[in-house]
Amino acid sequence: MGWLGLDDTDSLDGGCTTATFDALLEGLPRQVDVGVPRLVRLWPFAQRRTRGNAALAVELKCDDEDALMRHLDAWWAKHLEPLHGAVAPSSISDRPQSPASPGMVYYRERPDEQFYWKAVREEVDVSSVPSPQHAWGGHGKIGAAAAVSWPGETATWEAIAWRSTKDTTQQRSIDTNALGEIDGWDGVVLSRDPRNGGGLVAPRGRSPVLFGVRGTSFAAAEAACRHLMKASRTESVAAWRVFKTNQASGDHLPNVLVLTVHEVETHPVRKHAHVHTDGPTLVAYAEGGPVNSLARWLQSGDVIAVAGLLHPDGTLHVERLKVKSWEARAHQRPLCSSCQVRLKSMGSGQGLRCPACKSRTPDAWVGVPIEPPFEDWVEPPMDARRHLARPLAWEDRVSTT
Repeated sequence: MGWLGLDDTDSLDGGCTTATFDALLEGLPRQVDVGVPRLVRLWPFAQRRTRGNAALAVELKCDDEDALMRHLDAWWAKHLEPLHGAVAPSSISDRPQSPASPGMVYYRERPDEQFYWKAVREEVDVSSVPSPQHAWGGHGKIGAAAAVSWPGETATWEAIAWRSTKDTTQQRSIDTNALGEIDGWDGVVLSRDPRNGGGLVAPRGRSPVLFGVRGTSFAAAEAACRHLMKASRTESVAAWRVFKTNQASGDHLPNVLVLTVHEVETHPVRKHAHVHTDGPTLVAYAEGGPVNSLARWLQSGDVIAVAGLLHPDGTLHVERLKVKSWEARAHQRPLCSSCQVRLKSMGSGQGLRCPACKSRTPDAWVGVPIEPPFEDWVEPPMDARRHLARPLAWEDRVSTT
């Protein structure tokens, strides 16, 4: 019995680690018992991250480990080693990228979960990978080991279907009626954007993935996948598989910070907000919808609670935001202490007078509190969230079966 992990077989030009892993599992010797595969998203800012920043792992049971290793050696040499060094041409993408560096690991026992927690929240070097019994390749060993060490306690499920066509530049065809139907099924989540009804199951860019439909249980993801595949307007599928995932787990977010706002800067065109605080500077992008709106409403002295990812440049990219207390946005004259009528100015430098009892007081102003646009936590709209982001609406909506 052991654990197999794989990562970094794709580039922006194409390829897909999930499809590669599926082919690897399908090609295993018959005597190998294959467990439920897992798809694990990792730290989004990793310097060598792949297109989807996902790694794969699975538990294997086999009486003859030596025979299994000989098979994996041959499979690696034929199918994986040739992928090393792949990058997207500049005509396809100008995004900075590192050449593909496939990595595969095999552990007889799952390593300590602390490696996963490190890899999902910060940069990890290949030298820190827990020593496996067998290893192949380069930097992909980081994600492969992290996927193996994931404890899998907070999990969702994703059923992925791969296209029959080899031309990944062709537009995908997914039956929109069927997609609308599964959106109402119990346990099917994050499949459509409630704001505009647009589907969220198809990846962007060049990929053999046709769709990935997510659920809070294995059964929900599997049923939704079968429904989409048999729909009349969905293109043919080469293969499909259900993965246990850390998507929507929120594992990437550290503790909530409570900060005091010093200043807010807003980009004049894009409306991105930079919130300078007594801690890190917060970045709330325009695509963040209510998060961006609330960030732009803030002013000096407001106290906020925030959760997000610390970027290598030192800024905190906001994923959740809440106002705890706020400064007055306007000022008005105080009320008369005797009759509670608002005082009026007698003129410049002449103080205030009560219209009712005619009593006079020195000139003064009091702040007018204006409620923030949102009273509770806010998060980006569904199509602007990270794969790892856990929806505020369902903190306990997960399944491990």
